[in-house]
Amino acid sequence: MSTPTLEQVNAALATVNDPEIKQPITDLGMVDSVDIEDDGRVRVKVLLTVAGCPLKDTINREVTAAVSGVAGVTGVELELGVMTAEQRAGLKDRLGRGGAAQREIPFAQPGSLTKVYAIASGKGGVGKSSVTVNLALAMAAQGRRVGIVDADIYGHSIPAMLGVGDSRPTQVDDLIMPVPTPSGVSVISIGMLKPRRDQVVAWRGPMLDRALVQMLSDVFWGDLDVLLLDLPPGTGDVAISLGQHLPNAEVVVVTTPQEAAAEVAERAGTMASMMHQRVVGVVENMSYLTLPDGSTMEVFGSGGGDRVATTLSQRFGYDVPVLGRVPLDPSLREGGDSGKPIVESDPTAPAAEELVKIATALGGRGRGLAGMQLGLTPSSKF
Repeated sequence: MSTPTLEQVNAALATVNDPEIKQPITDLGMVDSVDIEDDGRVRVKVLLTVAGCPLKDTINREVTAAVSGVAGVTGVELELGVMTAEQRAGLKDRLGRGGAAQREIPFAQPGSLTKVYAIASGKGGVGKSSVTVNLALAMAAQGRRVGIVDADIYGHSIPAMLGVGDSRPTQVDDLIMPVPTPSGVSVISIGMLKPRRDQVVAWRGPMLDRALVQMLSDVFWGDLDVLLLDLPPGTGDVAISLGQHLPNAEVVVVTTPQEAAAEVAERAGTMASMMHQRVVGVVENMSYLTLPDGSTMEVFGSGGGDRVATTLSQRFGYDVPVLGRVPLDPSLREGGDSGKPIVESDPTAPAAEELVKIATALGGRGRGLAGMQLGLTPSSKF
């Protein structure tokens, strides 16, 4: 058997992506050295972005597997080192995030192709966060690159629902990497940035605004197809800041069927319109409960989703549809508590199927050309 070549080993290493940055480790300058012995043993040194990288075991496993698959390789010895300050600065330059100037929010730029959906509600307790995580996982399962910003500063719960509640983001100097999840969805939450998990967030307007901007601009999201923001309930500071910083975000309003929830949900939709954001639909959660005999019980009444959709359509002058009606399901609650959302843990459940239907409808919406730079110049004068 012939000895593997350096080109073959480097080609194999190029198939390994950094699990946080989602780019080949060869492009990121993480491969420090490759030595090949005559007997086919290969020694590779890979530089981690920071000491104590939480995903070093993943890198170890994937590099070893990739190099072991090269014809002629008889063994792999992997050494993990750490980048120097200069090498980290070079990494930031490769990512286009160098320099000391304040970074812009990439999703607010005219050329951004990322669809941004803000999941809003008028009041708490309607299942907005459960809807957010399940929509994200459903979209990821459909082949989209999805990120979640847990913008519910006071009631952040998204990381726990995704099974990464104890995870911390990796930070390369002042550049933050979102936390990847097993499903491929990337997430960032203020809960991940607090010194202690039990620390209470007691912030007012300016600090809330800065927290939202940090999670949008200081985090390296990469090339996302969809970004979901789980907003706090109501029409407060975060909703206003979102409208100012991401006017191109589209809003999905979550309500329950009951009259009280529908009334305040209309206010959340109206706030979005006041900030010049488009409301693309309403999700009615906890619509009904299916009983053992197959009949249904409307535990929280009926008609709330239709009322919100009709009122907002009349108020805005364009159609705001009911995207779906998600039934009450113990598996939906259990999945959120266990970190295994229902669209993955019980995909044939009616609630899961309804959430996948909503995700498909949102994912199939193309972005309009309004506000985008087309790069066209006149070819001649008439």
